[in-house]
Amino acid sequence: MAVGIQLIFILFVFTKTASYRIVDTSDKGFTPGISIVVCAWDELENLRELLPMLLEQQYPDFEVIIVDDRSTDGTYDYLLEACQSNINLRHVHVEQTPAHITSKKYALTLGIRAAKKDVILVTDADCRPSSLGWVSTMVGQLSEDKDLVLGFSPYQRRSGLLNAFVRFETFYTALQYFSLALVRIPYMGVGRNLMYRRTLFLENKGFNGHLDVMGGDDDLFVNRVATAQNTAICLDPVSFVWSLPKTTWQTWYRQKRRHLSVGRHYLPRFRRILGLLALSQLFTWLLFVGLLITFVGLREWLWAGLTAGLFLIRLVALWIVYAAANRRLGRLINAWALPFYDGVLSLYHAWMGGLTVFSRKKLKWR
Repeated sequence: MAVGIQLIFILFVFTKTASYRIVDTSDKGFTPGISIVVCAWDELENLRELLPMLLEQQYPDFEVIIVDDRSTDGTYDYLLEACQSNINLRHVHVEQTPAHITSKKYALTLGIRAAKKDVILVTDADCRPSSLGWVSTMVGQLSEDKDLVLGFSPYQRRSGLLNAFVRFETFYTALQYFSLALVRIPYMGVGRNLMYRRTLFLENKGFNGHLDVMGGDDDLFVNRVATAQNTAICLDPVSFVWSLPKTTWQTWYRQKRRHLSVGRHYLPRFRRILGLLALSQLFTWLLFVGLLITFVGLREWLWAGLTAGLFLIRLVALWIVYAAANRRLGRLINAWALPFYDGVLSLYHAWMGGLTVFSRKKLKWR
């Protein structure tokens, strides 16, 4: 049964991303006003690199809003000076965060409320748009019936095992949320590259309902407001926003704990789908290893062969589909290593899932 569930996801869901075809929207003629909103806490050096990339975007009507969340590294003075020489740049300063709302959500809410344009495009200070066509390409997926565009934000390639796994986990997460959106079950997006109409945010009372949840300014918001009708995706490499990856296991672990803890607040139907996917993958590996060892030990060669055969069918299907999706998502990972990554991912799900369920340690944003 576990293999069957996996094959359903691989062949009928993940193939949607693997076979996705980019549609040229350059002559669409639709140019709504865009407010790019970035929250920053002690991100002076990142802002020095990011701001020119934002302000030079090739789009006719946009503004950049930097929300300075109580920075102490000189960000405030830098933004004051930058705003004087850039009419498209605005600065919102946060002096204090209310006790009932997490700092990121409060800062982002202030930025969105201060926005003068109709469409919000959010990213983070440690992100870098892949091109000056980022805004226009994301806008190309908006239409009269689309209020939300899910973008892609891969992590930059670095040496080492941690970076390799971070890139694979990012690839796999994107494969899930893009593919499910393409089969009309949108459930999440990432705040490093996410676009939505300002009215969608305001009419749904922003982050109301999960104001005190650590994280979720992106995936919980999308989880609550996205529908099969109002959501589009953007997989054009021109629209990719590259992020700086964590460089130590400790900082990565804290980040993943925070991300995974948000999952328990997803709507029940999405928790069931994602739980079914993760458990079927884990049991596929556990049953394969356990049954193969058992049948070989008992010299039941026929059953051992059937066990290995079923596992190989799933593995070959996964290899082909994931490799195609990897090409669509910018070749984040080495395709030859996909079986290894798949096995490690099953262990990762078991480990992190257990920690998320049983740990009572309070998570912190900073």
